[in-house]
Amino acid sequence: MKKILNILIFNILIFNILIFNILIFNILIGDAYAAISPTPEETLTRERINALTNKIASRVAQLKLVEKRGAIGKVTDVSNTQITLGDVNGNTRFVDVDEFTKFISGSKSFGISDIKKGQKIGVLGLYNKESRRMLARVIEVLKIPDFIHGAVSEINSKNFSIEVALENGKRITLEVESSTKTLSFDSEKSELIRSGFSKIKEGENIIVIGFFSQKDPGVIIGSKIILLPGIPKNPKIKILPKPSPTEGSVSPTPTASGKKTTSY
Repeated sequence: MKKILNILIFNILIFNILIFNILIFNILIGDAYAAISPTPEETLTRERINALTNKIASRVAQLKLVEKRGAIGKVTDVSNTQITLGDVNGNTRFVDVDEFTKFISGSKSFGISDIKKGQKIGVLGLYNKESRRMLARVIEVLKIPDFIHGAVSEINSKNFSIEVALENGKRITLEVESSTKTLSFDSEKSELIRSGFSKIKEGENIIVIGFFSQKDPGVIIGSKIILLPGIPKNPKIKILPKPSPTEGSVSPTPTASGKKTTSY
């Protein structure tokens, strides 16, 4: 009798284990099925999450690639949608213009069609590190004077103009006006003192601050002149001596007898 009871208890235990395993299996199968076949609402939610994730990732990549930056330079070329600048370091910068670009100038109506070669402009926009181009948000025409450092190669007292020799072998004409302020460096006092056109000497070291003429790029209108007497000029600046008189340029001089002789 005891043996039969033990067998019965063992069978009941086996049956319970089987029932428990079946329940666990059904639960796992149900979860797997739910994961494989989500509801329409779950599908829509997942699509929105994926779209938002991709958008955020794309925006983060753009933020790493683009930064706000400003630039100042002289216009070397201009079209309907692009401006090419040459900055003070000699680098070429490309500026793109769109319908959101704002132009600032002294005139009321101003746009990219009013930008001219040789103008100095300031640009504030978005710089793309990959393309190395700037998308302009604000463009302003600047009135910044030019700085010229050279040596006096010739003085024209009649026209109040000076020829200045530069390091690159070029020559520019400096026009001195009544408003031009001339200063000279006093090495003993270590300060700038007032000077004048008549005190300028050939071969002298000179710094010119002014604006280039719109009509002639080889002429600069002087706003301020700084003379550096006693300070040697840049050895790379060459000042060619004036040609000596030749036979074709001699002038006859009358003598006491009334005859003209040639003086050299």
